[in-house]
Amino acid sequence: MQRNFAVDMVTSQVDDAALVIRRRQQIVAAALKLFARQGYYRTSVKEVAKAAKVSPGLIYQYVRDKEDILLLVLIGCVSRYGEELPAAAAREPDPLARLRAAFTAYCRVVDANKAAAVLAYRSTRSLDPERRQLVMAEELKSNAVLAQYVQGCVDGGYFRQVNIDLVTYQLVMAAHAWALKAWYFATRFTIDGYIAQTFDIVANGLLTDTGRQAMSQATARPEIR
Repeated sequence: MQRNFAVDMVTSQVDDAALVIRRRQQIVAAALKLFARQGYYRTSVKEVAKAAKVSPGLIYQYVRDKEDILLLVLIGCVSRYGEELPAAAAREPDPLARLRAAFTAYCRVVDANKAAAVLAYRSTRSLDPERRQLVMAEELKSNAVLAQYVQGCVDGGYFRQVNIDLVTYQLVMAAHAWALKAWYFATRFTIDGYIAQTFDIVANGLLTDTGRQAMSQATARPEIR
């Protein structure tokens, strides 16, 4: 977990920033497994400490309470979207390819963090309003990154004029569905096949003639990784 606003908002009694990050990674990894297996409410800080192989007293040097742990788990996943999307899109030469690369990156983050993605839907409401706003703000930041690539497709003449927010959230929800309905999709698709077919379904309702030509060229290339 890279240092971000959530690391600063969650107070710690330890001054060593690098140590705080390492310890929180340790705590978050243990908590995520427990939250995913037995639920947030049924998991105690003592159980998280045991799974993280630290004492309960040590945990409270890095977080204030169990809600802080949940916040760090959720932020750790959500912030990755905003980090991975621009890196993937930067390698592509045109707007449609950039959007496809960004959507691919989003899906791959979900695939690598299925438990956290599902937990975000189940347990964000368990946070108090202030912490919930922090998660929502981070999600809005990553969605804004995806939205700019949708806007680029409209501005470049690849997509017809559309509601940018609506298309963005259709893509976001499609990416999350890979985790939310993993019990079904995993038996019928590889992650590559799911990405390719989902993007095709969404994009083909939006493409102009220019966009269709670009889409044909893109689908002839190897899958983006």
